[in-house]
Amino acid sequence: MLTERQETILRLIIQNYTNLGQPVGSKKLMEDGVEASSATIRNEMKNLEDAGLLSKTHSSSGRVPSITGYRYYVDHLLKPSQVDKKEIEIIRQSFGREFHEINEIIQQSANILSTLTSYTTLSLGPDVKDRKLTGFRMIPLNNRQVIAIIVTDKGNVESQVFTIPKYLNSEDLEKMVRIINDKLIGEPLLTVYHRLRTEIPMNLHKYFQTTDGVLDLFEEMLNHIFEDKIFVGGRMNLLNFEQNQNVEQFRSMYSFMKNTDNLNQLLAPRDGAIQIRIGSELGDELLNNMSMIQASYDIEGHGKGTIALLGPTSMPYSKMFGLMDVFRKELALTLADYYRTLDS
Repeated sequence: MLTERQETILRLIIQNYTNLGQPVGSKKLMEDGVEASSATIRNEMKNLEDAGLLSKTHSSSGRVPSITGYRYYVDHLLKPSQVDKKEIEIIRQSFGREFHEINEIIQQSANILSTLTSYTTLSLGPDVKDRKLTGFRMIPLNNRQVIAIIVTDKGNVESQVFTIPKYLNSEDLEKMVRIINDKLIGEPLLTVYHRLRTEIPMNLHKYFQTTDGVLDLFEEMLNHIFEDKIFVGGRMNLLNFEQNQNVEQFRSMYSFMKNTDNLNQLLAPRDGAIQIRIGSELGDELLNNMSMIQASYDIEGHGKGTIALLGPTSMPYSKMFGLMDVFRKELALTLADYYRTLDS
């Protein structure tokens, strides 16, 4: 364990470096209130460096935090900063518009947070497995194509353009949609998914020789609804995280952030707390110079959601921690209000 003075020096170095981006020397630490001589402070900085918590840059006598130093700070020294009232007002105004479906709110949350922080944001809405089917429609686009739409009772909408099988005409499609709606509207999605594989094909075969095309479409759309949809805000902010980033590094990072499986693996399980993972803790070499702050929120009766902030290891942790705590509460309130409008 560190002494009280060593902890104070480490805390001040990290706070200065994450705010200003410059190595911190003994003179600055004395100005910030460390009651010791310059020589004593330099000796303590050397001890922290030997412990792997600081590193020395070649260009100055100042020190910068190491990954291990950030980890110690987050675990033992971090105190959330109070969020500026103007930022709270921006969040509330951005959530104050009218939303037509859940995914609009989740996407908006990613956009707001990335704008406020200039980092990259991941947002994952509440679970959908207990939702009920409230609508299935097919709207003609031309002679061969329709847009198929699935709607749930909690505002989830899935749509997909579909090419009509040659053996089906518009009247056949309308009849098929009526049968599916008669049998499945009001049922939980898991029940819908099961009955599409068992009962519904038998019902449709009374009227049509083959229905594989439409049933495959319906099943594919349900699969999309069941998938965790992670909305990303500020992908291009990845360009700002590393000063010496080359084009190939950026391409690799951008591809990583476009891959749904990668994003699902990146997010930790939702446990209701605010978690901070640094460098290698994120599980991919591409992210070794980054940190993620992930916050979960709970909406009674509707499951848990997650909002996460991906930025450089030198992010101002106290400020970002405080902001994430306020933001997840405002997001939960917005979603709860939306659900109430659906139930009223």
